[in-house]
Amino acid sequence: MKVKYSDYLELMDDKIESLRFLLDQHFEYTSILATDVSGSSYRVASRQKSISDYQFSERGFVVRVYQNGLYSEYSFNHFDVDDINGLALNIVDKLKKQLDMIKENSFVILTTPMINEEERQLFVEREVEKLPDEQGIDQIVNFLTNISDHGIKADKRIIECQAAVNMVHVNKAYFSKQKHLRQSYMFSEANIVALAKNDSDIKMAYKGYSGAIGAEIMDQMQNDVETVVKEAIALFDASPVEPGEYQVICTPEVAGLIAHEAFGHGVEMDMFVKERSLAKHYMGKQVASELVDMHDGALCAENTSSYSFDDEGVIANDTTIIDKGILVSGICDLLSALRLQHQPTGNGKRQSFERKAYTRMTNTIFSAKNDKLDDMVASIKFGYLLDGMQSGMEDPKNWGIQCILAKGHEIKDGKLTGKIIAPVIMTGYVPDLLKSIDMVGGEVAVFGSGYCGKGYKEYVKAADGGPYLRAKARLG
Repeated sequence: MKVKYSDYLELMDDKIESLRFLLDQHFEYTSILATDVSGSSYRVASRQKSISDYQFSERGFVVRVYQNGLYSEYSFNHFDVDDINGLALNIVDKLKKQLDMIKENSFVILTTPMINEEERQLFVEREVEKLPDEQGIDQIVNFLTNISDHGIKADKRIIECQAAVNMVHVNKAYFSKQKHLRQSYMFSEANIVALAKNDSDIKMAYKGYSGAIGAEIMDQMQNDVETVVKEAIALFDASPVEPGEYQVICTPEVAGLIAHEAFGHGVEMDMFVKERSLAKHYMGKQVASELVDMHDGALCAENTSSYSFDDEGVIANDTTIIDKGILVSGICDLLSALRLQHQPTGNGKRQSFERKAYTRMTNTIFSAKNDKLDDMVASIKFGYLLDGMQSGMEDPKNWGIQCILAKGHEIKDGKLTGKIIAPVIMTGYVPDLLKSIDMVGGEVAVFGSGYCGKGYKEYVKAADGGPYLRAKARLG
């Protein structure tokens, strides 16, 4: 079913173009991004049910201008359609004051050429199987309630079971002298969380869902609640890991976390401009096993961070970051690309129209090869199958990485023993970890139920994933 473009932005189309034309009389370059993002969040637990607007819902505009070598931006959410001339003069006044202030206060100014765009028009309405509006609030709440109730009843040690879903409709339009771009798409994310308690401890298990989809995301949740409950109960018997280096197999979810933390932030090229990334000095060099290919882009997967153009009007892309172990490219926003004389990659994203655009990851994934999971397990004398992503950190200046994982399944003499270790913290030096990868599975899975923070803690949707990987890792 087609995800219909915003009636509001459709109505405002000519008015935004009129405003852009008026601003063009005062600046060398002008662009306007218009956003209309809406959605609903449903959350059901044993003692609480909540329905709210999606936390990043918004409707507003951001103007970017260029004059005498400097860029400046102004955002607003009240568009006076009866006095567009007055609105334009107000914006001109504020932007020129910004530009004057930059010059007068001796700020460090990065040399940035003017944006030179090719003429392009685009109108995209993506499709989903089920539109949320056609499901009805009661139907969604009842579905989540049944999951929560089922989880509570599955085992007497379960003290809470939560089921939640967000369904989001994104509409964006980009206007400049050369471009008129419009897009409408949906993404959805959901989760099941089970809390278990015994005499001395509380354990939690989590399963997330995501996709460039609509209400059909609930179909994926239908049969998983008992699995989540069993995982929570199994953690009572988990042992702490003995610190050391082990042969490990990473599930696609853990592989995605490594991709995100290892060469996600580390190849965001606004960090190159600021000399905050070691990766800048390793372009063209081997940083991983020859089995490793890695991509990022809104087009390299279909998930919560897939779109047709970014927040700077750059058409979506699929960027090869690592090719056969060689670091071949970073990802970049438009202004960083201009400063570095690099082709923009479609990774300029804003938390909202009120925040600046940074280079941000979209879908960051390892590519698949041909190895089978059974062969990986059989090849390990002693090690662990690592599963479940909790959080991660990296240091782009020194290539350190830390991944906090839910659990590890012991492998001994090529077989899973049933023993679990938890929690698991994986640390190391990024090239050492990636160069140790010696088996790569044949099927990629992508996960997009999380958010990525950067800068002044701006949060945007990001997805990551990959196939099963065999490597050596330091666990603690």
